[in-house]
Amino acid sequence: MAIDDLKGPSVQELLSLPRLAPLVPMLYVAWTDGDLTHEEIRALGAAARAQPWLDLRSSAVLAQWLDPLNPPTATALAHVREHIRRTAERLQGSPQQSLVELGSQLAELLGGQEGLPASLQELARTLAPLETSLGISSAEAVRTLTPPVRREETTPAPSFPVEAMRAVLDRTYSAERARVRTWLASPEFRYGDERDTAAYRARVFTWLKALADQGLGTLAYPADTTRTDLGAFIAAFETLAFFDLSLVIKAGVQFGLFGGSVFFLGTERHHRQYLPKIASLELPGCFAMSELGHGSNVRDLETLARYDEEQGDFVVSTPSEHARKEWIGNAALHGRMATVFAQLEVKGERHGVHALLVPLRDEQGRLLPGVRVEDCGLKMGLNGVDNGRLWFDSVRVPRENLLDRFAQVSPEGEYASSIASASKRFFTMLGTLVAGRVSVATAGLSAAKSGLATAIGYAEQRRQFGPVGASEVRLLDYPSHQLRLLRPLATTYALDFALKYLVKRYTGRTEADAREVEALAAGLKAYTTWHTTRTLQEAREACGGQGYLAANRLPSLKADTDVFTTFEGDNTVLMQLVAKSVLTGYRQQFEDDRVFAVMKLIMERTSVALTDLNPFQARRTDSEHLRDGDFQLRALRFRESDLVASVARRLRKRLGAGMDSFQAFNECQDHLMALAHAHVERVVLEQFREGISWVEDLGTRTVLGKLCDVYGLGCLMDASGWFLENDLLEGAKAKAIRKEVARLCAELRPDAVALIQAFGIPDACLAAPIGLGHLSP
Repeated sequence: MAIDDLKGPSVQELLSLPRLAPLVPMLYVAWTDGDLTHEEIRALGAAARAQPWLDLRSSAVLAQWLDPLNPPTATALAHVREHIRRTAERLQGSPQQSLVELGSQLAELLGGQEGLPASLQELARTLAPLETSLGISSAEAVRTLTPPVRREETTPAPSFPVEAMRAVLDRTYSAERARVRTWLASPEFRYGDERDTAAYRARVFTWLKALADQGLGTLAYPADTTRTDLGAFIAAFETLAFFDLSLVIKAGVQFGLFGGSVFFLGTERHHRQYLPKIASLELPGCFAMSELGHGSNVRDLETLARYDEEQGDFVVSTPSEHARKEWIGNAALHGRMATVFAQLEVKGERHGVHALLVPLRDEQGRLLPGVRVEDCGLKMGLNGVDNGRLWFDSVRVPRENLLDRFAQVSPEGEYASSIASASKRFFTMLGTLVAGRVSVATAGLSAAKSGLATAIGYAEQRRQFGPVGASEVRLLDYPSHQLRLLRPLATTYALDFALKYLVKRYTGRTEADAREVEALAAGLKAYTTWHTTRTLQEAREACGGQGYLAANRLPSLKADTDVFTTFEGDNTVLMQLVAKSVLTGYRQQFEDDRVFAVMKLIMERTSVALTDLNPFQARRTDSEHLRDGDFQLRALRFRESDLVASVARRLRKRLGAGMDSFQAFNECQDHLMALAHAHVERVVLEQFREGISWVEDLGTRTVLGKLCDVYGLGCLMDASGWFLENDLLEGAKAKAIRKEVARLCAELRPDAVALIQAFGIPDACLAAPIGLGHLSP
């Protein structure tokens, strides 16, 4: 069949008449637009035929092409479009901003200028009203008709030296971090199939033994234990978390919890006998604290360790099913000894929870008499860790296995302790949990970094949609995508500074500030691991279907870190404890619900005015004001102070009426959670600003300042409901804050890839065939 169909106007006639050439693009768009009414098409035809340069034949053909009762067929329009595109290919390098310009240039190219206006400019001016009558976007219409212009896109150089930023992030224990990266570069540290649980557990244990052989354990417990610096081990642990998280948790159980309990609760005799074997993995062990029926309530656990003075040993028993030890890492397969937390009974008197070293298996891996173990089974994640349940049926343990740094039992059965208060002794013994909480927080942040590295790297390369006829747009160029990834990136950088501050406080803590450090560790562990969970979900969604592939690690990262919000302390419980310690100024025993002295403190709090005036009284909404770090910090301090005063008033009312302190705190839990959240955010912003202040490189300091502004303003944006409810913030300023965050994310967009490169994640750890290429700078 010829290009003309049996019905409709003739394509051949239209394209063969030179004086119609300038009108061809408009004719095509008029019929394909779909929104023009019959009346509008007739009006367009009348205006076109009124052009003085059209001859009689051209006017007749034009009338046929603009007859609403006899429209061109789809085939005819396809041929017109193909004619325009083929001809326009010869116009490459000559941009057209309108259909008139395109039509005029096509007429010139085809040699059809005879009878037309003397210049293209004059012709364009004559036809401009016709194009306007179409009511369309001229530029978009032109792009649909002309071949797309492909331009080489170059990624601009980052505004800061990547190595300088990495030096900032690695500024503490840099040698240990570099050492772990070297270990992970070995070919033996490569991901495998996680679906075969038995093979996965064996592989993780092999990895752990290789790390122990290379000195990971001795970072925590060197030969000279008087010179131990747990900060070095925490830094190694944090860096190791760029790799497989089952390996990280397995290492944490062995060297952090099991070894930490011996180190902190044992004496020189225990150190000498056990720590070298723990560090070398000659003695794989467990940390058996949690019980099925008690969860976070360690003080009331049921496992019993009764001293038998006749035989001079302890008898460890599980008195009920609720008392079984639950979720014990290393228990199901590899653990040969466990630090067991039990109620200590001597001569019929209970002395509270103490820790004992209880052998579980012999050197051949066979269970010892009285010990029963059950595998917890397949989990949501971390299936390279052999979690198990433990029962003890009158298991006899030598008296010397009591970790007796804070309490001793003589061969004759005399109990003695240098800490007179049973409550203080209990919480001193629980100090082993602090290192675990610090380590989990840093590992969780490393997982968030890995997720962001994948999502931002993907968004830099993946294209989706775009202007009609033009190249697709990179995901990271969309403002919504910038907000969903760069806000979490800013929080990740903020938490990096805050956690380094926590490690410094933890390693340098004294008896005087130990409670404050414990509260800080609880708050940052909760806040960081919640951030990790949210960030990895956002990263998964931001990668679309690619984020759902196991090979791209995001599923494993999500599954493995989900439990971080509940182990080493349930986040909700930890945040309530933070709020209590804030209320009492750290004067009360941390985690102690029996707050006998709190009433006086609360009365003092309610009688004192807020320490800062409302920082929102200034109605300025300009960038200079909103990016003022002092303004942001004053606002967060004000919120914290106000929440302290208001929750104190609520508690005072209840305690004053004679309500039990437990019930009073229970009724104010929502308020306490808000206070804890406000307190942690204020600490994080303070430490971010403090850390930036000593960064010397100007480019690095500038981009960190923008990240800090995103974090600070983001906190205010998220809390805008509270500020509005309390009449502290006007709607106009709330809108300005939101717009400023979006503006900052747009400014950070060119540096996004460099900011994830600065994390220093080994390429092999990302294991991403997602099309990212290498992230090394």
